[in-house]
Amino acid sequence: AYTTDTKSREENKKTIESLYRLSVDIKKIRRLKEWVLLQDVAYVKEIADILKEMGADETTVANILERCPEAILHTPAEINSQRTLWQLVCQNENQLIKLIEQFPESFFTTQYHENQKANILFFQELGLKNNIITRFLTSAPSIFYNPVEKNKNMIETLQRNYLSLGGSDANMKIWILKLLSQNPFILLNSSTTIQENLEFLQKNDFRDHEVLQLLSKLKGFIFHLTPTTMQKSMLYSKNVFKCSDQELKQLVLKCPALLYYSVPVLEERLEGLLKEGISVAQIRDTPMVLELTTQIVQYRIKKLSALGYDIKSGTLESLNGTKKDFEVSYGKIQSKKERPIFNPVAPVHIEE
Repeated sequence: AYTTDTKSREENKKTIESLYRLSVDIKKIRRLKEWVLLQDVAYVKEIADILKEMGADETTVANILERCPEAILHTPAEINSQRTLWQLVCQNENQLIKLIEQFPESFFTTQYHENQKANILFFQELGLKNNIITRFLTSAPSIFYNPVEKNKNMIETLQRNYLSLGGSDANMKIWILKLLSQNPFILLNSSTTIQENLEFLQKNDFRDHEVLQLLSKLKGFIFHLTPTTMQKSMLYSKNVFKCSDQELKQLVLKCPALLYYSVPVLEERLEGLLKEGISVAQIRDTPMVLELTTQIVQYRIKKLSALGYDIKSGTLESLNGTKKDFEVSYGKIQSKKERPIFNPVAPVHIEE
């Protein structure tokens, strides 16, 4: 066990010398995590040798130890166990060393080793591909710290709700895998949260198939919300668009962002659009424009204006969508503008 208490302690000279031999920037470690250098026991050479054995060159080893110096406080046995574990989902050691260099903290968190192992095997049984599991290990490592039973319970809760909302047995596995790959953090929620949020939607007259539609559209992020925040966002939209409950429901189905974003976010985006001369009626017709940040909207309006396209009098459809969608719309408007207007049946005037 090591401590982060740094009072009246000296740096471990042996650790400093070993790191120096590996060309590690010790000043960087002193600045960011000096407590590592104060520990009585460190395994600098041993950890470096394991990394080299996996195919890391000296620069890579130095990079890894600079970014995650606490790696040297783990025993070689712990690191070799992690290596074996991650090899279950990595194609080869070359891929593994690249992942360690990019995400050293995820690899060198060894205290949940047994949970990590059980969860990797569970995800494989569930049908998740290894490349998705490696993405989880690096970008959402906390889901592996859960006991496997908790993750299993969460998956069972999702499956149960999917079926009770009218989903079919045949599509359930595909739906769960897609939801998980889009948002692995869904596993950090509690069954109660899932239940409360789904009940809130049903109480607000969303039919089962509509609730399912919202779950899929929002990629499960609906479970990171609370009935209170959703209620506030819906009330705000209802007041802004001056619509009935039924009309509001249609707007939410068209643009789930109205449910997902908090009131301050929706306010800021709405104000940004109004400042550009866009009317509330235009936004109501194309609410998806609220999914975009104010900066993106301003940039897109500027680009379209340069082509002589007046966003105030036209539709907001051309502003919508991903970066790729916008480039397609922009390209169409640009080519229309550049194309000369030619009427094949118009009489040709020839000066005599």
